[in-house]
Amino acid sequence: MPNEQLRRMDAFTFPSYSIDFATGEALFDYTLTGPDGEQRFTEVISLPVPPEPPSDETVATVNRVLELLHVVAGVSYYKTAAPRRLVLPAPLGTAAAELVTAVYTKGLAEYAYRNQLPHVLELRPEVPTGSAPPAQVYDNSDRRPLSAVGGGKDSIVTLEALRRAGLDPVPFSVNPNRVIVAVNQASDLVPLAARRRIDPVLFDLNAAGALNGHIPVTAINSLIAVATAVLHGLGPVVMSNERSASDPNLIWNGHEINHQWSKGVEAEGLLRAALAEHAGLTEPYFSLLRSLSELHIARLFAGIDRYDHVVTSCNAAFKLRDASERWCRDCPKCRFVFLALAPFMPRERLVHIFGGDLLADPDQIPGYRELLGVDGHKPFECVGEVEESVVALSLLAEQDQWRDAPVVRALAEAVPDTAWSAAATSDVFTPGGPNFVPATYAKTLTTLL
Repeated sequence: MPNEQLRRMDAFTFPSYSIDFATGEALFDYTLTGPDGEQRFTEVISLPVPPEPPSDETVATVNRVLELLHVVAGVSYYKTAAPRRLVLPAPLGTAAAELVTAVYTKGLAEYAYRNQLPHVLELRPEVPTGSAPPAQVYDNSDRRPLSAVGGGKDSIVTLEALRRAGLDPVPFSVNPNRVIVAVNQASDLVPLAARRRIDPVLFDLNAAGALNGHIPVTAINSLIAVATAVLHGLGPVVMSNERSASDPNLIWNGHEINHQWSKGVEAEGLLRAALAEHAGLTEPYFSLLRSLSELHIARLFAGIDRYDHVVTSCNAAFKLRDASERWCRDCPKCRFVFLALAPFMPRERLVHIFGGDLLADPDQIPGYRELLGVDGHKPFECVGEVEESVVALSLLAEQDQWRDAPVVRALAEAVPDTAWSAAATSDVFTPGGPNFVPATYAKTLTTLL
């Protein structure tokens, strides 16, 4: 479909969804409509099939989770045209409607900012009149947790904390790549995985110049994880999102623009409330690391060495031609993670993990100046707060193994006195802020101390 026709689309709808419990395959249909016709999409999500057929209660609860997933996953297709009408397929309760509204506004805020589409930030879904049928209460809070694994330091910390606390976690991922597979193998735990197949039409439209940009993919993957946990008779989905994920990158048109919104505490609370209301789940989902800073998590990871040969937090690494490379060593994520880990482990170990020494490379200085708040704004990446970067730098400046590194010397001179003063009184190693960690999990992280 030509771009000019896409631009004239005036509504996005959700015709149907279905699931075959024998194969685990769920189909989600979407349609863009306008004066020139319509554009249809079908997404396929394949849940891992449990060894025994699910009970009627399980089937009912999974379907309620998939009803939410159907609507939330639509953001991938909505963004090709960004019409002003979002027409939901069925009545929703207050909490579910609030989740959907936030996903399509706050979750697409970076997309709206980059494409200069302020109306997206004001989008209000059209919800059919009537009441959603009440959900059956489904209490799986005392069962084995499903631990989301992304291949990076944060999810490794969570997985090991749950394991060492005797909670017998099940690693989980959506479309696991080679790094996630390697991390699962290093854990010696038996994982579960789901598959998400985006309609190929979307890629064709993007290649032809359709509107494109960042989506709240964590919200989508979280609902896939919850559906998998229920289907397999498991307990809560445990995520590894830290407190800095809630901090915006900038303010635009009076709205916070946060690259990590769907990893933040607001999104977590909205998702929990929607799942409780719409699917009856009493303890569906939480982030174990919510009260911790990235720097605190880095310190915990430094005490775990069984994943040194497989860990990566670099998104760009999967696009490199050399499949053995786990870090591109030239992106905001690589820079931040290297800086965050450096104070807490021998230099030789860190260079071994990364395959290079970022703090010995003067070409890294401009990128680090952004992370430290000296130039520009916080990068649109999953990186920690400016304060955390400054604290990490201050720790390195005191260590013999790092203080003379070219990048450390250059950055120490660039950081203003006010930032150093803030670092001296920083609370980055003091847990704090709102979180939803249940009491039974609250002491889990002490197993890593």
